[in-house]
Amino acid sequence: MKSTLLALLFAIAANAQDVEWRHYAGDAGGSHYSRLAQIDRENVSKLEVAWTYRTGALQPETDLNRKAAFECTPLMIGGTLYVVTPYNRVIALDAATGAEKWTFDPKIDRARNYSEVTSRGLSAWHDRLFLGTIDGRLIILNRLTGALLHEIDLKRGVNDRGTGDYQVTSPPAVVDDLVVVGSSIGDNGAAVVERGTVRAFDARTGALRWSFDPLAKFSGESGAANAWSVISVDPVRKLVFIPTSSPSPDYFGGFRPGDDAYANSVVALHAQSGKIAWHFQVVHHDLWDYDVASQPVLIKFGKTDAVAVTTKTGNLFILDRATGRPLLPVEERPVPKSDVPGENASPTQPFGVKLVPQGSLRSSDAWGATDEDREWCRKRIADLPSEGIFAPPSVKGTIVYPGNIGGVAWGGASYDGDRRLLIVPLNRLPFFVRLIPRENFAQERQSGQDNRLTGEFASQRGAPYGMYREPFLSPHGSPCIAPPWGTLAAIDADSGRKKWEVPLGKREGVEGVPALGGALLTRGGLVFIAAAIGDDTLRAFDIENGSVVWESPLPAGAQSTPMTYRINGKQYVVICAGGHGKAGTKLGDYVIAYALR
Repeated sequence: MKSTLLALLFAIAANAQDVEWRHYAGDAGGSHYSRLAQIDRENVSKLEVAWTYRTGALQPETDLNRKAAFECTPLMIGGTLYVVTPYNRVIALDAATGAEKWTFDPKIDRARNYSEVTSRGLSAWHDRLFLGTIDGRLIILNRLTGALLHEIDLKRGVNDRGTGDYQVTSPPAVVDDLVVVGSSIGDNGAAVVERGTVRAFDARTGALRWSFDPLAKFSGESGAANAWSVISVDPVRKLVFIPTSSPSPDYFGGFRPGDDAYANSVVALHAQSGKIAWHFQVVHHDLWDYDVASQPVLIKFGKTDAVAVTTKTGNLFILDRATGRPLLPVEERPVPKSDVPGENASPTQPFGVKLVPQGSLRSSDAWGATDEDREWCRKRIADLPSEGIFAPPSVKGTIVYPGNIGGVAWGGASYDGDRRLLIVPLNRLPFFVRLIPRENFAQERQSGQDNRLTGEFASQRGAPYGMYREPFLSPHGSPCIAPPWGTLAAIDADSGRKKWEVPLGKREGVEGVPALGGALLTRGGLVFIAAAIGDDTLRAFDIENGSVVWESPLPAGAQSTPMTYRINGKQYVVICAGGHGKAGTKLGDYVIAYALR
């Protein structure tokens, strides 16, 4: 278990036949909900594999495969299922049989060392498909034939003073005749990297229509604050909701005093102009890699159109969609000061609805698989600062709980508007973070490699401190807190209260392991999710009480989000099972469709 958990550091429904879905998996608002109900709680036990397709994505074998993650949610339009591999190869399949129709290969250079090797999906508009690539291109294809129509170098026009680690890993958003694209930027390698500029292009011609820089009014030395997760769209209000990340570098903010402008926020932009309508910041002056990692979800709060924002901190914020005003209480609370020279941590942070534990760890919280582990964890907790979720990083080392995978990771929340429920996979895994003075960093990194430390060293080049982080584990690899370390929860969207919460996934006799990926909800009362690290199983849960009503083993990890569609009168559930290299799950190249026998 230790190698798998350490790897965690690195870390939809289309719902009718023959309809042109124009957004990410048919779901511009992030609900991941389908009104299909042919498969329901009464007959789901009869669900079986209808067809399987192998993408061949891991051939030829290269070193990059150790980072590959098949996180795609397929897109179904008019009887064709569209899939994109971690290396951005687009595949069109017959949705009824899985037979291949056409492919398009953007010819990613596998000799380069990309920070991320993944693609979470495609988006569509009329006869066009839109793809963002891990080498920083926007590609526009003919949806019917796979022919290349336009190719745009997204690295042009962004600040070029950075490290060159500029990628696109999530599907572009589409609103009217615009395609809106964010970016994924490696932000721990240096203090100054590319800016996280969001841009809108003409869906027909590829011409630039507008751009938005989250750090445009920021005077510090930094970069990033990019939108690497999925952007949401309100097509009626003509608003796009941008989830932004932390500025660079993640763990030292001395070069970026203040709250960091529009970083760590949901920013609502007017779709036609790119002008700001409102913004809400979930973390001020981020020092913990607490990006807004999950897609903002468009919901109803009473009779009010709202946006649900789930976060790595485990806080849930529900905001008025038109104004950004909180609809459930948000409290600015005092948080600890930093003892790091040159750092000025924010004196307060916003707290919303708490979905996971955020308190300081105490010696009595120590847990381990053996008495020896438990005693080691107890002494370690007593020796290290643990001052709650916003304890600043230190040279001595700090326990951060939850850590940088959440709380809520990129899979985010799903929303059943009929039942007014948010379904959320939650992670509960503390991390250990330590700042390393610049003059000691090279020696400590070499020493760590010599001693086979399996956490992450990040140079934060240009800052006075490098960084080391790892999950807070005992010598035998068990987390230093009791399980479950991952759960699935149903949240009443009108009150923020949990209706139920159950362990998600099993590994080595432990119920409840961390997860990367999301859930599909259906009108049949089902929640489909795999996602659990080290448990290669697709499950269906009863949305009313969280009980497991069906499960099926998978040939590889599925750190992705399932989807469903109907064709020729039959409902299918499809999942991409290809594993997650950085998380250490079993790799593969499977697209698997299920239907009732």
